[in-house]
Amino acid sequence: MTRTALYPGTFDPITNGHLDIIGRAVKLVDKLVIGVAVNAGKKPLFSVEERVEMVRTEVDKFENGAAIEVMRFDGLLMHFAEEIGAQSIVRGLRAVSDFEYEFQMVAMNQRLNDDIETVFLMADPRHQAIASRLVKEIAALGGRVSDFVPASIEARLKERLA
Repeated sequence: MTRTALYPGTFDPITNGHLDIIGRAVKLVDKLVIGVAVNAGKKPLFSVEERVEMVRTEVDKFENGAAIEVMRFDGLLMHFAEEIGAQSIVRGLRAVSDFEYEFQMVAMNQRLNDDIETVFLMADPRHQAIASRLVKEIAALGGRVSDFVPASIEARLKERLA
């Protein structure tokens, strides 16, 4: 049986923190599906199509580990996980505040399907402060974000916010 995990997120934009979690998750499974959430409620800077394309471009650089597939999804996370045959959901944790939110989500997801496990990966200390929301804010105010996102993503941010 192929061990499949789902790493969901908005990825608006994908950051070095996301890439760190992806790089470690591919060591644990045979297939990693990166689910790019439509999530219109967050009012993303980039369309879902742009975010999928940015994620694909960045994960194409991974040479070892699991097969990686990038897919958009809309709706309930657990339904998407079931649809792709995931046995686990990968989540990154940066701080205690992340844990409190994720703890509630795990409890609800277990009620929906207790066959799908949630696996938490702690953010590398170098990436603990990185959040897409903060990266966008810094970029919008003319700050340098090269420590937080790949160069191609920084260029797209500058272009979008110009």
